[in-house]
Amino acid sequence: MPTYQYACTACGHAFEQYQSFSEDALTVCPECDGKLRKVFSAAAVTFNGSGFYRTDSRSSSSSSSSGGSSKPSSTASAS
Repeated sequence: MPTYQYACTACGHAFEQYQSFSEDALTVCPECDGKLRKVFSAAAVTFNGSGFYRTDSRSSSSSSSSGGSSKPSSTASAS
């Protein structure tokens, strides 16, 4: 079940509540009977691994052997 954070707009009481997705959001503060609001924060996202790079889809032999002598020059083939 997800955890939701609530804060009272009247007294400032803040707490967390476990609720299922199908349950309605809480609207009344348990401390002072004031109005509650949900507190939203950044999602916890973790990226594991080395990541994606431009050279990931290339083979290691073609990307490391670009010496320039293997490519024909345009002036040599024109004459």
